[in-house]
Amino acid sequence: QVQLVESGGGLVQPGGSLSLSCAASGFTFSSSAMNWYRQAPGKERELVAAIASAGGSINYAMSVKGRFAISRDDAKNIVYLQMNSLKPEDTAVYYCNTVKWGRAYWGQGTQVTVSS
Repeated sequence: QVQLVESGGGLVQPGGSLSLSCAASGFTFSSSAMNWYRQAPGKERELVAAIASAGGSINYAMSVKGRFAISRDDAKNIVYLQMNSLKPEDTAVYYCNTVKWGRAYWGQGTQVTVSS
């Protein structure tokens, strides 16, 4: 079955950096688009970054463009989210996501807290 396992969250000061990882299994990773979403308390889940399969397109939310970078390692079945210049408003639970066979799959999420 499809499994997505995020890691790498934590507490960081404003201006700091964190790198998130999502290990995927149960589907053909290399041919799958992968996404990172986040959900802050009291807010709707929002798409942060998306990467197509096979070196295809990459897209970012305007709020993170220039600060975050999504990448993938198809040999390891891992998608990454490098987050730089973090702001308190980046505080949220970050989720890895893919859509396969018409269904959305989610990881359990990893908490990112940006605070001094």
